Amino acid sequence: MDSLTKLLDANGFLVTDGAMGTQLFAAGLMAGDPPEVWNLEHPDRIRAVHQSYVDAGSDIILTNSFGGNRHRLKLHSMEGMVHQLNAAAAAIGRDVADSADRRVLVAGSMGPTGELIRPLGELSTDEAQVAFAEQAAGLADGGADILWMETMSALAEVEAGVLGARSASDLPIVVTLSFDTAGRTMMGLTGEDAGARLAELGVAGIGANCGANLADTEAAVAAIRSACGDIPVVSKANAGIPVWKGAELEYDGTPEILAAHANRLREAGISIIGACCGSDPSHISMIRAVLDGDQSAPDIAPPVATATVGAEELLKRRKHRRRS
Repeated sequence: MDSLTKLLDANGFLVTDGAMGTQLFAAGLMAGDPPEVWNLEHPDRIRAVHQSYVDAGSDIILTNSFGGNRHRLKLHSMEGMVHQLNAAAAAIGRDVADSADRRVLVAGSMGPTGELIRPLGELSTDEAQVAFAEQAAGLADGGADILWMETMSALAEVEAGVLGARSASDLPIVVTLSFDTAGRTMMGLTGEDAGARLAELGVAGIGANCGANLADTEAAVAAIRSACGDIPVVSKANAGIPVWKGAELEYDGTPEILAAHANRLREAGISIIGACCGSDPSHISMIRAVLDGDQSAPDIAPPVATATVGAEELLKRRKHRRRS
């Protein structure tokens, strides 16, 4: 039994961390600079972000390696540092997790390559697999418990990522995709299609992260759950929508809003819940308290979904399939 399944079986549900990027910008990262280089230059700042989420109640922390593949790093002439940067990212997370007073899992974050796979672009499937395998090897060598592909949109890239990661490591793989207001990813993939295909690939978890808004993320994870069988479903939604407040861009999802959102997800059977862009430890702390039952769920009405097919309709379809 892999570490993710074991901890999930023991706890019943798991809380992930929140945003990494916005936390690093607050710590001094400049726009346009690769966050991954901080794994070498400022490991103390990365460690502090991880520690803040563990203190807030996260069971899973995602490494600072989202853009750590050779194609993203090439933009900064760092493509030769893939293994070093990813191993360092995982090692920092491992250090924090091992210092916790409970079991905390380290998930090696793997984002998109930033390239389109043929015939839509120039990247071949084999090249994509090699890139993901290279990153996965670094994360595994650094001590990751899970390989966590996130903010994906193209099925061909997801498949290449899973196959590439699996060729380099036997760690469990989780995949989350980002859905827009049409109930699809940027490349047209629906939650139902993603859930069904990724279930066939045998991943350890499937879900949604980032996304247009809370309502559509809720609809997306309902769609995924309707199609993926018994595989755990993950939700890491943004902290609402970014809005300008004077000269500052802030997300409008308060800890109370995200905690109410998390409570709805848990009631719908979603078992791995956290947050994404714009969130911080205060969001995770309230999510933890509400899901643990230490605090009542905030009395906040669910947002209105704009996705073409909403969560309620998808649940109706699921019940119909069971009767058929």
